[in-house]
Amino acid sequence: MTRPLAPGFHIPPDLLLRAYATGVFPMAEHSDDPEVFWVRPETRGVIPLDGFHVPRSLRKLARQQPFDIRYDTDFAGVITACAEPSPERPDTWINEPIREAYTELFKRGHCHTVEAWREGKLQGGLYGVSLGRAFFGESMFSRAPNASKICLVHLVERLRERGFLLLDTQFTTEHLKRFGAVDVPRRRYEQLLAEALEGSAKF
Repeated sequence: MTRPLAPGFHIPPDLLLRAYATGVFPMAEHSDDPEVFWVRPETRGVIPLDGFHVPRSLRKLARQQPFDIRYDTDFAGVITACAEPSPERPDTWINEPIREAYTELFKRGHCHTVEAWREGKLQGGLYGVSLGRAFFGESMFSRAPNASKICLVHLVERLRERGFLLLDTQFTTEHLKRFGAVDVPRRRYEQLLAEALEGSAKF
């Protein structure tokens, strides 16, 4: 289900957090579109934290520590890279209202990044929203092979260590399914979300 907001609409941070708490999130048709839509999928992508699967080759690579993994040091760099087109992704849904809204959430401590650096350059990363004991993954990017995958591995490790219960991927892709992502019906997702919103965890 989608519901358009007026062109040029500013998304208040408190409204955005309330939306996440009810299973709703914003998207845009493309990066240059001034409109934003509220989305509430009938099925939701979730990576069960106790069912996260790391392919053997990636596990071996991660042990070699090919990147310097950092958290929350360059939000602007991560969201800008996530919004950039690539051969695999000619356009993205991250437009200016979304960029502004999540930047404000980052300032308030509700949006976070996992970043892969090498030789002082940002090579990959991801960002998402934390609320209660839930983490809502938004987008990821890679400028070097496997950079975003290794960030995902570190994200899951961090969520487990800090008592999170839910890793929401919004939708599933073949890429995410290789890590254990599954589709859950809306009603089941809302149960998982309600449980995760009880209590709190610090990213």
